[in-house]
This record gives sequence, structure tokens and C-alpha cells, in this order.
Amino acid sequence: MSQIFHHSTNTLSRLSIFGALFLAAGTLWLILEINRSPYVTQAGVAREQPVPFSHQHHVGGLGIDCRYCHTSVETSATAGMPPTKTCMNCHSQIWSDSPTLEPVRESFRSERSIEWVKVNDLPDFVYFDHSAHVNQGVGCTTCHGRVDRMPLMWQEAALTMEWCLACHRQPEQYLRPRDQVWNAAYEPPADQLALGLSLAREYGIHTRTSCSTCHR
Repeated sequence: MSQIFHHSTNTLSRLSIFGALFLAAGTLWLILEINRSPYVTQAGVAREQPVPFSHQHHVGGLGIDCRYCHTSVETSATAGMPPTKTCMNCHSQIWSDSPTLEPVRESFRSERSIEWVKVNDLPDFVYFDHSAHVNQGVGCTTCHGRVDRMPLMWQEAALTMEWCLACHRQPEQYLRPRDQVWNAAYEPPADQLALGLSLAREYGIHTRTSCSTCHR
């Protein structure tokens, strides 16, 4: 019986099969990379606010402690946003006639809160407790980045589950002494691993990777 297909058909079949596999793998890789990109996560994108508040000026320049504005960060799941009165503690005397700060003065007069744009916004199905982290030696800049260098606030980290799990699986890589949690300029020492393991034992920290840790 004569051969129906040319010998080259075998080569074309192999190329088609392997090409399809490479295309599927490449498409999956592209989807994962896009999902991690700032286009999706919004990491590194400065958010426009009703008032251009500068952490660089207030934290880096004036040395204001995080807890002065975010008063519930040590005791609550949320860090808390400062009431307008906190702003006016200074700005009733400093830059009191600045047009830029008129929304702050109007908020204080009317007792209507300023509608700030949330920067680090986790999905509703994710539970995150600020107090559980800062009281166990996780610094503000570990998640929020060097806020003392941000003229406008942006989201530093991707905030993906992959990013959270990296810390939950190896917390010793990120721990610092509790008295350094609020230090925006803190730099990990050369022996971070040894320090982190020591702090993990001292603070009673264990890896937390079960689904119910964050999804409640």
C-alpha cells in the first residue's frame, strides 16, 4: 500500500505539538508576570489625594512618629486615619493660610472627614491585623517601604498572596527589635538571620501558612 502522507508530515506534527506546548507555557508565564506587574498591583504608583500630604516632609523631615497619626496601630487590626483635629494641632499655627490646606480647614470647620484615597488596599476576603505584626517586631517599612522618602504615598509592595507567604514562611528574615519597629531608616544587620531567629524565639513567633490565618 502506498504511503498517503509525506515523510515531512511527521516533522510538522512534532513541531505543532511542541509549539503548542511552548505557546501554552509562554501564555501562562505571561499571565503570571502581568498579574505581578504594577499595572495590576498598582505598586509604585503614587495616589492623588484631596490634600498632597508628604510623608517625606512629616516623617523624614520633621521626625513625626507613625503612631502620632495612626493611633490604633498597636491595639487594633487597622492602623487608623488621623482625624482632622490631629492635622490642626500644628496647622492652626503653621501654614494656617495656605490654599493647599483649605480642605483641611474646611473639614475641621464642618466636621466632615476628608475622603482620603486608600493606598494599601487589600481585598475584602483578606484579614490583616496591624497590631499582631508591629507588636511582634515587623517594622512599618517592611510592608509600606521607606515612607520617609515618599513625597506622595504609594504602595511599595505587590500585596499578593505570594508576597505575604514569603514572610509567613520565613519570618526571621524580616523581624527587628520592637524598639525599631517605628524607625523608618532602620537597616537590617549583616547577621539578620541570626537576629531574626533569636527574636522569633523571644517573641514566640511561628510560621503561619494555614488558609484561616488570613482568610476568615
